[in-house]
Amino acid sequence: QLQLVESGGGLVQPGGTLRLSCAASGGTLENYAIGWVRQGPGKEREGVSCIDSHAASTYYADSVKGRFATSRDNAANTVYLQMDNLTPDDTAVYYCAAEFLVCGPTTATMAGTDGYDIWGQGTQVTVSS
Repeated sequence: QLQLVESGGGLVQPGGTLRLSCAASGGTLENYAIGWVRQGPGKEREGVSCIDSHAASTYYADSVKGRFATSRDNAANTVYLQMDNLTPDDTAVYYCAAEFLVCGPTTATMAGTDGYDIWGQGTQVTVSS
């Protein structure tokens, strides 16, 4: 059974940078599209990004385009989320989640997160001065 573990969260000042990692165990990430989803305090869960299984395509929420970048190293069984120019609105628990092969119609457009079958436990990101 594939399991996902996020790391790299923490406290950062506005304008700062963080890099999140999503490491897989119990299986290979190679056949899965991986999304990053966040849930801020008092907010609904929202999709942030999605990357297809072999990185052919990447997708981003409008709120993070130009600031966040997702990438993957299938040999290392890890997916990354590089977050630059962070703002307090980015404060949230960040989850990585897996969907078979490609980002589907809802996950690619960030319309929903129901397409993800496997979830990590999340890592807290706090942006504050």
